Amino acid sequence: MVLVAALACSGRVSAFMRHSRVSQSAFSSSSKKVLGAGIRRQKPKVSSDSLVRLVERLQKEEGKHLDIRFGAMQLQATIAEQETYEPQLPPVFPLQGKDPTEEPPRMRFAPSPTGSLHVGGARTALYNWLVAKKGQLDFPESESGFVLRVEDTDLARSTKESEQSVLADLTWLGLNWDEGPTDTIEHSKYGPYRQSERGNIYVQAADKLLEEGKAYRCFCTTEELEEMKAQQEAAGIPPRYDGRWRDAPEEEVNKMLEDGKPFTIRFKVPENSRVVIEDVVRGTVGWDAEATVGDFILLRSNRVPVYNFCVAVDDALMGISTVVRAEEHLTNTVRQALVLDALDAPRPKYAHCSLILGEDKQKLSKRHGATSCDQFRLDGFLPDAMINYLALLGWNDGSANEIFTRDELIDAFDLGRVVKSPSVFDMEKLKWVNSQHLKMLSLPDIVQLVKQQFEFEDMLKDGVDDSDLAFINMSYAATALARERMQTTKDAVLNAKTVFGYDLPTTFNDVSDAEAKSMIEQGNFYNLATRILSDFESGAFPIPDASNAMDTFQSDIVESAEKPKPSEFAGSYKKYMKTLSKEIGVKGKNLFHPVRLALTGEMSGQEVTQQLAILVMGSADDSCIDAGKAGVVSVSERMDRLKAFCDSIPEEFRAPKAVEKKSSEKAAKGGNAKAPESGSSETTTTQVVEKDPKDTYEGPPITALDIRVGRITKVWEHEEADKLYCEEIDVGEEEPRTVASGLRPYMKAEDMEGKLVLVLCNLKERKMVGFPSHGMVLCASNSDHTDVRLVNPPIDAKVGERITIPDFNFEGEDAEPFAENKVGKKKVFEKIAPHLVTSKYGVPEFLGRPFMTSAGVCTSAVPEGTVA
Repeated sequence: MVLVAALACSGRVSAFMRHSRVSQSAFSSSSKKVLGAGIRRQKPKVSSDSLVRLVERLQKEEGKHLDIRFGAMQLQATIAEQETYEPQLPPVFPLQGKDPTEEPPRMRFAPSPTGSLHVGGARTALYNWLVAKKGQLDFPESESGFVLRVEDTDLARSTKESEQSVLADLTWLGLNWDEGPTDTIEHSKYGPYRQSERGNIYVQAADKLLEEGKAYRCFCTTEELEEMKAQQEAAGIPPRYDGRWRDAPEEEVNKMLEDGKPFTIRFKVPENSRVVIEDVVRGTVGWDAEATVGDFILLRSNRVPVYNFCVAVDDALMGISTVVRAEEHLTNTVRQALVLDALDAPRPKYAHCSLILGEDKQKLSKRHGATSCDQFRLDGFLPDAMINYLALLGWNDGSANEIFTRDELIDAFDLGRVVKSPSVFDMEKLKWVNSQHLKMLSLPDIVQLVKQQFEFEDMLKDGVDDSDLAFINMSYAATALARERMQTTKDAVLNAKTVFGYDLPTTFNDVSDAEAKSMIEQGNFYNLATRILSDFESGAFPIPDASNAMDTFQSDIVESAEKPKPSEFAGSYKKYMKTLSKEIGVKGKNLFHPVRLALTGEMSGQEVTQQLAILVMGSADDSCIDAGKAGVVSVSERMDRLKAFCDSIPEEFRAPKAVEKKSSEKAAKGGNAKAPESGSSETTTTQVVEKDPKDTYEGPPITALDIRVGRITKVWEHEEADKLYCEEIDVGEEEPRTVASGLRPYMKAEDMEGKLVLVLCNLKERKMVGFPSHGMVLCASNSDHTDVRLVNPPIDAKVGERITIPDFNFEGEDAEPFAENKVGKKKVFEKIAPHLVTSKYGVPEFLGRPFMTSAGVCTSAVPEGTVA
């Protein structure tokens, strides 16, 4: 075992460190070698003493106990293989004498295993993969393929863990490689695929350049180089090597070799040379090579090859036809092209893609949020959605389409359509793309991914198995509950976690939400909450049965042409709410909002019946959910908290407020109201003037929204989304707007054409299942969204005019609508939307004030509803 460990450790550095008995032609002046002749590493004499010294030396150099990870030798290979095989520089390069642009594409992705695979690297891999896959379809019998090459020459930073992480991320994205690193030494035509396993090749390539006079030995010390740099900087000259050993006499070189002086091998840049490339993305790019790079190093004094030398040699030997990479590598092309020319190897075609920026227009980094592919996996993004979005960061197919399947991308992708301007990474756009791909999946497929998210969020009890029925049911319930609003699979689990929790403040004084506080102060909350507490205590309040709680979700899970019957619990809850409404004397939002807050601790959310059902599933004794980890607050615990909260509500807010009334006598002309007689049974109702909600409103100004009168000129059904209409709407601009709306289940297309509507115009244009939608038609709906109608401007309203709200100033610069980007980023509409409602007469209102046009008040057919 000691022998195996020692030789394996030795193998890690042997890729770049030659044994003393190996021919040293690259580091001597007299030996002459034939290109491609085999160089074999001699087997050292094995003894327990030499093995101990070897291990001690390696540990001292590394500063730690070496772990046997990767390098030129692997334990999976036999010791005999490790001692006899080293890759060779072939006599002819695969594409020598050929035009790479005319060959079937061989593409490569060459990551450095020093960290995770990030967005930029993933896009580079994707573009290479797409070209390779299309090439394989076009040239099925060729060697066209996607090559994965690990550039691990930085031994100090490269780790096996990072390599495995990058490979795992590529696998998750579905960017499977045709050729690449394995756990054993590669004997294939183009391998090995780790640069740390190809050290012998680089030495032979440097040897070839030395023999041909295209490289030379440089004996400059570190101190000499630093002095040279300082002098050049002092003179205002860009620092570069001055070529002092370029044409040194052979006698002087031989003396330095005999004295054992260390040296590097430098490339001899041809005088007056110029490197010009036709970049697919950037067009013609050229450099004065001599002025730009000077004579650069190929092999360091410790015999380790430099990055650019390795890359050029590998691209030539692997027959790479096109190099697609980030623009930050553009300047590397100078050195690589010079090396390729010197080796008489054809240059590949180059395509340097622009950087990906954050929304602040700075280079994308961790400070912008998730950038590593693995984090996107953990956050619930789909691999197909990721490659769809990554492809759009710098490329389009010339159409308005933004949603592509994998096969569609392979068919449509063309490097010629990659743009040179930087792309901005938009997380909201990625979420939208992901939501569109989620809609393409079946419910069982989504549930399987949601199950993974439960594991990622650590909400499960120990020992829960993927096949446990309780876990399967919980995953289906969580998915059904959140599916309409899901943008990632993680959303379903985070939504379930919110439902499990109960954020009702401890006391009335702790309420910070202005809308909730205002609603409680109206007085209905106390009466309804105390009634629920009483009914829960007596057993009259309906609670789902944990044994059949899944029945509540059947309508969302089972696909059927007929509308399924409501579950037993849903029916009981509906009946209870009708009774409550009748006995307490409230309805609409004055009923539903207080009850929702009392039961869920939230002012909005999904159906209360489904929330209670999943809560019961999560708090049952046989639940798969760990109540402590998930923060589950059971129904009985909620009732205890609700009671304590109700006890903290001030007396003045424990009864509904009455609207002030004028007596008929006082209203009569010239009449005098008669005071009630003392002791009379007739008493005057206490008059309480309601507070103006405008006084407590703290959200964005209503003037931030650009709501205009529009006329629908054309309506048609979306070809791929069965709930969407596509509409053309005249909003007073030169061209009509195209808008997608989810009105198809609620009204007929012919009933919409020609209608005047209200359109929210300052929303950023987005693709709705591939259709460009620029705006939103405002509709009124009831509490459960079963009745959705258009908001109607007066018949004489002017197309293009902006609606106004009484008591708000819509004149001047301060009243200008917010820009589209600001509306989206600041979520302005989402913050204003809870205050957009319809009155009991169907009038759309904001803080109790109607939507107005020059022709009068807007209306709707939905009383006491919401506007969105």
